[in-house]
Amino acid sequence: MKVLVADKFPDDGLDALRTSGCDVVSDPDLKDDALVAAFREVSPEIVIVRSTKIQKPHLVAAPALALIIRAGAGVNTIDVGEASSRGVYVANCPGKNSVAVAELAFAHLLSMDRRLVDGASDLRAGKWDKKGYQKAQGICGRTLGLLGLGGIGREMIPRARAFGLGVIAWSRSLTPSRADELGVVFAGAPLAVAESCDILSIHVALNDETRGLVGEELLGAMPDGAFIINTSRGDVVDQNALERAVRERGFRAGLDVFANEPTSGSGDLEPGIFALEGVQGTHHIGASTSQAQAAVATEAVRIVRTYLAEGVVLNCVNLADHADATHLLVVRHRDQVGVLANVLDTLREADVNVQEMENVLFKGGDAACARIQIARAPDSSLVDRIRASSEHILAVSVNAL
Repeated sequence: MKVLVADKFPDDGLDALRTSGCDVVSDPDLKDDALVAAFREVSPEIVIVRSTKIQKPHLVAAPALALIIRAGAGVNTIDVGEASSRGVYVANCPGKNSVAVAELAFAHLLSMDRRLVDGASDLRAGKWDKKGYQKAQGICGRTLGLLGLGGIGREMIPRARAFGLGVIAWSRSLTPSRADELGVVFAGAPLAVAESCDILSIHVALNDETRGLVGEELLGAMPDGAFIINTSRGDVVDQNALERAVRERGFRAGLDVFANEPTSGSGDLEPGIFALEGVQGTHHIGASTSQAQAAVATEAVRIVRTYLAEGVVLNCVNLADHADATHLLVVRHRDQVGVLANVLDTLREADVNVQEMENVLFKGGDAACARIQIARAPDSSLVDRIRASSEHILAVSVNAL
């Protein structure tokens, strides 16, 4: 099994892939046209990436590709729709970097309150201004608002509690009873969080619903001087609206992600929002701790090993929630060559589409049961033809779904 690792990946993880029987090609610097060329040359069956983008040209260049693993929590850097149309599994490693990202979010929070970045810059430039930097509100007793309660959002809660912060949270899946279990105040909508907090930390995935979620309305509902922390995705925040809030209402922002973020590992950029007083940034490094990367690598290897051994893709994000099948065809049969081929041929001749199927073996290995989800009800004559398609068929039944 050929595996292309097109991003930074721990050596222990590469070794684990090789000992699992994989032929591994690792090049963390592959990007754009060079990545397309590597897809064509290596012809991988599995690709592992972190921030490297996988788009249609890459998929076209590697027809043997069966599985893409994002060694991280999201999959927004991967053209999941194109992968799905080509029957390529897309999986990720959720929750493995949650602690690392939560730690960075709190680093931003504490730094904004004490203006650590500005103070350190002044000291490095030889400027002493104790009077200017000794004014800080402190965070104890303030309210932290969380947008999103996935692994990272949940890791924020005990850290907030340790610093004496109250917490109000919204998530699409959050219920009042679950909020009680977590020890947070339930909010029924993102706007309700903004109206009740003075520190907002963002932990939602980027999709059509969350793009620009933190915009004029949400920011306008927060008090002057509020703090915004974004360690999720840059496009979740309307950056123009945030810039206005910083300029006109004294907001402070700690951003690990931002609009027009560079895709390369190093280079120059226009300071943009980071030129504003009150805004501090990091280099999209929320998950970049040795602990987090080791955990993510272990999970990626686990996904590969399970796929090799069982044909099952753990953490797959692009399988249909449910098939459009209307009926379940159950065929109990002797475990003999050609039985299922005959059943499928009979369905094909009747123009009945198979949506999903599985075949399980009984103890002893003599008999098996095939459960076949089909797109329409078979008439009695078709059921009779299926029964007659092989002498090894024991029974056939049909159930409406």
